[in-house]
Amino acid sequence: MKSCTFPRSRFRLFSLLFILIICKNTAFGFAPKREFYQIKIYHFKEDSQRQRLETYLKDAYLPALHRAGIKKVGVFEPADEKDSLLYVLIPFKSAEQFLSLPQTISKDKQYVTAGRDYIETEYNNPVHAGFESVFMEAFAGMPAFKAPALQSGPSERIYELRRYEAASEKLHENKISQFNNGELAIFSRLGFNVVFCGQVKAGGKMPSLMYMSSFENKAERDAHWKAFGSDPAWTKLNAQPEYAHNFLRADIYLLHPMAFSDI
Repeated sequence: MKSCTFPRSRFRLFSLLFILIICKNTAFGFAPKREFYQIKIYHFKEDSQRQRLETYLKDAYLPALHRAGIKKVGVFEPADEKDSLLYVLIPFKSAEQFLSLPQTISKDKQYVTAGRDYIETEYNNPVHAGFESVFMEAFAGMPAFKAPALQSGPSERIYELRRYEAASEKLHENKISQFNNGELAIFSRLGFNVVFCGQVKAGGKMPSLMYMSSFENKAERDAHWKAFGSDPAWTKLNAQPEYAHNFLRADIYLLHPMAFSDI
């Protein structure tokens, strides 16, 4: 009985084809797809505006986003009550979903009815004093939004939003590389409960990136940053000369979630 043998040359050929298929799949479909994020920062001048805006967000806007397939939307107020602002964080699966959202919710009859005060607001009695919009693409190192599982009450929780500005596009990309190649792993190991990391594609203060971490309370937040600052892996990573001067400034915003926020 003859033994069945597989020619070595053919084995090498099949091995090469297998590797090529794996590489192609990784590059064109199997690599994690990066999400997109919008942060809307509403400004208001008086309490009546804030009350109307909260009613709109709670009763009209968030339910409409849920019906449009966006299940987790964050709504936050500054921990410092002196700031007359509300922050809304919206994760999108694609840029197309972001672009089509206004048309999608405009066809939602429940939204149009519940949001009438906001939609039909008079020019001399506006619901807000304007809003900023920042549009971002997720980092390769954290391609998807992650809602934390915090146990404390909304008024105790701290969501820390940071914005890093750089002096040039090259240095900005370098800071993102630092996140992807070590900094995010340190955050994860130390339990920072990172919600998202995004490269700003449209908005003020560019080039910049934004990310959000979350904590049970202010004391826990402070303890985590103290541990981060003395962490050997961070000390080593931050001392690498290729990451020198990769941001000019960091703006830090400490936020509490609203009672009706999804996160």
